[in-house]
Amino acid sequence: MIRKLRLKFVAVCMAMVTAVLAVVCLSIFAALQNNVEDLSRQVLLRVIQEAARPGGRKPEIGVEIGGDKLLLPYFTVTVWPSHEGGHTVYVTGGTYTGLEDTAELTAILEDCLNRPEMEGLIQNYGLRYLRRENGLYWSLAFVDISMERAMLREMMGSYLGIALAAFLLLLGVSALLARWATRPVERAWRQQRQFLSDASHELKTPLTVILSNAELLAAQPLEGRPARWTDNILSESQQMKHLVEEMLTLARADNQQTPAAVPAEVSLSDVAEDCALAFEPVAFEAGKPLEFVPAEGVAVLGDRDRLRRLVSILLDNAIKYGADGGTINLTLERTDRQARLTVANPGEPIPAQQLPRLFERFYRADASRGEQSGFGLGLSIAAVIAREHKGTLRAESDAESTRFIFTMPLKK
Repeated sequence: MIRKLRLKFVAVCMAMVTAVLAVVCLSIFAALQNNVEDLSRQVLLRVIQEAARPGGRKPEIGVEIGGDKLLLPYFTVTVWPSHEGGHTVYVTGGTYTGLEDTAELTAILEDCLNRPEMEGLIQNYGLRYLRRENGLYWSLAFVDISMERAMLREMMGSYLGIALAAFLLLLGVSALLARWATRPVERAWRQQRQFLSDASHELKTPLTVILSNAELLAAQPLEGRPARWTDNILSESQQMKHLVEEMLTLARADNQQTPAAVPAEVSLSDVAEDCALAFEPVAFEAGKPLEFVPAEGVAVLGDRDRLRRLVSILLDNAIKYGADGGTINLTLERTDRQARLTVANPGEPIPAQQLPRLFERFYRADASRGEQSGFGLGLSIAAVIAREHKGTLRAESDAESTRFIFTMPLKK
């Protein structure tokens, strides 16, 4: 799918580029052609005026294209009507020789005089003509346009070469842009597939337990049914409900459908202290004592319940995955502009390349983490809450401890 999307992106870009290049090339060609034709008409007019003067000089005519002057072969003719109903033809000037009394000249003049237009092209001979009536006779001027056309073709060939080079260059740029533009889509597509796979895996276990216990209940007489089977069904159902609620929370965040709470002044100091008191017994029972280093008067703007959930997720994560007997540290600090909350737990260091992935859904850094309770969605939800409060949540890990650091702006 991603490959087709990239190809479609490149195809659309190149179609637009081709259209633009075609319009530019055609516009340049039309402008050059009109310019050359206008100059050619001007020199034809000058030639016919010079030829009409007694003792007129033989001018040298040409057109300038791209800074080069192109000399155009020409000739002028005077046509007098004769008493017998025919015409007397005089070649009065030009760069051609041996034209008088030739069948070619006769054919050119017949074609020119039979046309109603006073100027135009004689395609069969590659000539542009200008005709002027001077009372008793006709003055005609002809200029050869084969060299003019050859130069136009040469110049257009150069422009087409430039256009082709530009097309190939833009094709490469479009391919790179397509890869860059579809990278978020590819990442989202990969995460979605992984999300569905992991969600199916997480739901499979409780469903299997529920079905197994339900089958046992159905097969057992009513008076002999152990209560533990009902308890198993209830426990696994609650676990599935919790998983679905967390998945729904993330889905709403993705679709920006999370109900927007009105920002209110919240004492992050009180929130952190409440969470520390709530998790202190849990940490003690797990053999991982919790130490809290508070900072007084840390006020922020946000949603108290969601900030409490963020801190709770970080403490729950530290207790679950901290080393046995190690101390969990919750620290709240205040800087000039930000509140900084850190939850640290001792344990095996997490490789640097895995740290950003800790906030991916269902991700666990190692197999041992997968044995712990939970679904791997807590840190993803915490990251969403951090973004909602214009803050950041990042992870650090070394031989001493693994630390999750949450920062957000202070109330101004």
